Amino acid sequence: MTDHRIADLLETAAARAVPLVRATPDEALGTPTPCAEYDVHGLLNHLFRVVENFTLLAARQPADFAGPDPDRLAEPDWRARFGTEAGRLVGAWAEPGAEEGTAGAMALPARTVAAMALLDLTVHAWDLARATGRPFEPDAEVVTGLAGEVVEMAPTAREMGFFGPEVHLPEAEGGSAAATPFERLLALTGRDPSAKLSHGLSGGAPG
Repeated sequence: MTDHRIADLLETAAARAVPLVRATPDEALGTPTPCAEYDVHGLLNHLFRVVENFTLLAARQPADFAGPDPDRLAEPDWRARFGTEAGRLVGAWAEPGAEEGTAGAMALPARTVAAMALLDLTVHAWDLARATGRPFEPDAEVVTGLAGEVVEMAPTAREMGFFGPEVHLPEAEGGSAAATPFERLLALTGRDPSAKLSHGLSGGAPG
């Protein structure tokens, strides 16, 4: 992770994710996403669970990722609520001492736990954008901050089923451009940045 405060990186990531959620139309909720187990409705519920639980973890409170994600989209004003919950996530990790020590049931370094939240917020924003045919480009500092963390967590994440098998991106040849840092990060999580879903928008791997 870079020298940036994790709360600053989370704030930057949330600033890209929240407008995507807010502008997701109802008619897109049944659309498939790069996460094989989620349509857009399910992905949004998962994003809610991510921001809510990692807010608790920042405060060293128990988090619950077991079982199906609660259906937050059944609640009124869910689009506005996601922005509120994302703001709480940022605020929780901005609290003094939030980055210090350990957090969660596995007693991982707090910065590693926060990096997991940052990764989910960034990669699932890409999933949502691709599923709904919208552009998405994460902040370069967020990608830089995540790169080393993702390399370290990838073997365990694959073993636990959180990441799919790494996608091998083609090497640059002739006039073709090399993969971007974000494309390499996506590939590490098991997503193919160039693959397409059945409706021709996207492709990928487990969420």
